[in-house]
Amino acid sequence: MKLIIKKSIIALSALLLIVSMSSCTAIKNANNKQKGAVIGATGGAVLGAIIGNNVGKGGNGELGAVIGGVVGGGAGVLIGAKMDKQAQKIEEEIPGAQVERIDDAIVITFDENSGVFFDTAKYNVNAASQESLNKLVGIFKEYPDTNILVVGHTDSVGSDEANMTLSKNRAYAVTSYLTNKGLSASRFTTNWFGESQPMHDNSTAEGRAKNRRVNVAILPNEKMIEDAKAQSGEN
Repeated sequence: MKLIIKKSIIALSALLLIVSMSSCTAIKNANNKQKGAVIGATGGAVLGAIIGNNVGKGGNGELGAVIGGVVGGGAGVLIGAKMDKQAQKIEEEIPGAQVERIDDAIVITFDENSGVFFDTAKYNVNAASQESLNKLVGIFKEYPDTNILVVGHTDSVGSDEANMTLSKNRAYAVTSYLTNKGLSASRFTTNWFGESQPMHDNSTAEGRAKNRRVNVAILPNEKMIEDAKAQSGEN
């Protein structure tokens, strides 16, 4: 699976401005590192990858605060380069997962068609999921200057209350598994939405399988940001 790259509305607007000053081919071939200097401060694109078309609905303030804004300038270029490398490694190590490089972040979507999934109405991390999560642990240890957001979702089968609890338990099951493998709990934020944020059609079996998902967003922490600013001379 090819690495998916998305950008926020502000980023796209910035790129349209650049079109007037450079060739379309150059824009098409630009990578996240090169685009980092022109991206504005918004976490909306990352939220969109996690909760789909429901970004504007209530209850997302906490996630927005965790995700924060996008670092521009030379520091953004340096951060983009590091995140590009990490995203590429995740894609190589866990080929079944959907990996998206969005602004300064990496968003991984695990569902029943990927390497990390849950049996129906269950939240224990099964053997197949452990294999993929163990690979993720190794990458997180290799790139320690990041924060990690884990978000749980369910399909529409069952009551709202039961699904909210199930999505919470699944999200915490992933967080607990990763921290029990030696990752610092201070890097993690855990959230859940039950069935309220579908990204696919719950009227089909395929859509429900994709909605039974856990998203993992990887974000630069304060140390990575400050180091990048110092290296680029922006402090």
